[in-house]
Amino acid sequence: MSFSGIILSWYARNKRKLPWRNTTDPYKIWVSEIILQQTKVVQGLPYYEKFLETFPTVDHLAAASEEQVLILWQGLGYYSRARNMHKTAILISGTMGGRFPTTFKGLLELRGVGEYTASAIASSSFGLPEPVVDGNVYRVLSRFYGITIPINTTRGIQYFRELAREVMDAVRIREYNQAIMEFGAIQCIPSRPDCPGCPLNKTCTAFNGQLVSELPVKLKKGKIKKRYFNYLVLTDPGQNTLLWKRKGKGIWQHLYEFPLLESENELDIEEVEKRLPQILGDLEILRVSQTGHETKVHKLTHQHLYAKFWEIRMSAPLDNGIPLKELPRYPVPVLLAEFIKTL
Repeated sequence: MSFSGIILSWYARNKRKLPWRNTTDPYKIWVSEIILQQTKVVQGLPYYEKFLETFPTVDHLAAASEEQVLILWQGLGYYSRARNMHKTAILISGTMGGRFPTTFKGLLELRGVGEYTASAIASSSFGLPEPVVDGNVYRVLSRFYGITIPINTTRGIQYFRELAREVMDAVRIREYNQAIMEFGAIQCIPSRPDCPGCPLNKTCTAFNGQLVSELPVKLKKGKIKKRYFNYLVLTDPGQNTLLWKRKGKGIWQHLYEFPLLESENELDIEEVEKRLPQILGDLEILRVSQTGHETKVHKLTHQHLYAKFWEIRMSAPLDNGIPLKELPRYPVPVLLAEFIKTL
């Protein structure tokens, strides 16, 4: 039996029941693929279901505000995915009559859609013979064929895409793409896979050459940047606070947060008090205290954030103050969402 045949046979016996596998609707498949980028199925499934319940069609998503979309996305991270989805929905609804492009090239032109997502939609919705290559597929192919080309290089990306096209089942492409991704997610997992029970083990280069733990090869990233965030949680006599909207091209663009004092290292209370005028100007402050002694560490792909929350009691009402009870209405990073639950 061929490589693709073995994968499909395994899939028939082991596939999970997932809602996006029961549709060819490009909108639903697009939503699932964007949500599952950088997100495991078990975490992404509830978001997928809630997303479609709130925005059942691309027109519903286009009609929503960006804040509505970001609130629903809260906790998934990589918020640019949600912003790009919203902008793409507006484009499809407004200028394409609510219809997705039906070609791989046309799908690639959509904001936030790369080769992987375009392949997934093209194959699952329109039956086009386009192979998907995600982390699971890289792992399966590199181990089975013993490929040592780093997967995060231009050469590696091109090589694996060409190989994926060679070994795919073009006739059953929709099922095959789901099958090879599922195989990598369940059978050929990153650490300690069940190689003795794998149907590919007789001809798997990595298993027979004892290279499983060494493949796939990935070039190491640069050093992780450390950033120190001091969030200023202002409260006035009326139990109002302040939230500011993040701007610029950095992390959490367009999300809300408490006024932020960023520093090169951890600050103590005296240092915070000294620097408050830089952020708050001449607002009258009654008292400054730390809400908790524990520094929260929030790990992102290329940076680690060390966050402290400082309670700033104000003597007079805040201009444009937000009642504490209304904070859940605002889209905020998960780091702040967890803190807000304790208020």
